[in-house]
Amino acid sequence: MLGKTFLPRTLLVSSRCFSSVTSSTLKVGDVLREARVFSSDDVKSYAEVSYDWNPLHFDQELARKAGFEDRLVHGMLVSSMFPRIISSHFPGAVYVSQSLHFRSPVHVGDEILGLVQATALRETKNKYIVKFSTKCIKNHNELVAVDGEATAILSSLEMLHPIPSK
Repeated sequence: MLGKTFLPRTLLVSSRCFSSVTSSTLKVGDVLREARVFSSDDVKSYAEVSYDWNPLHFDQELARKAGFEDRLVHGMLVSSMFPRIISSHFPGAVYVSQSLHFRSPVHVGDEILGLVQATALRETKNKYIVKFSTKCIKNHNELVAVDGEATAILSSLEMLHPIPSK
């Protein structure tokens, strides 16, 4: 409850883990990560732009009657962490595809850890096509909420302000 009350509603943690302490160049196996808590305001704002007013996102009693613990965060809002993580490390990245599997519901107030791992790199015409494994984990317990794969085109493999792993 403390985290729900006092932590900022958007970005909680932004850290990067790299395969090499001395390199700022993306390599296969490198993991980018970011944690976030989704609030009621986030859900409302997403509904306003997506026109997805499904009552499971707004009515706690209805969500519980449907078998959920609490109101749900839109799955597409949760999965929006993936392009945000990639573009924060590679400004100008072009997000070209994403597959998604919704494994477990995300409720308002859950802390979600977004993980994006480079799985394949290919250079083409002075750009890089990078395939990423994507995953969102709930509340530090390794319960996967969303996973899939993404592909992005990067102009460079150099990361913006890389932070070496500890």
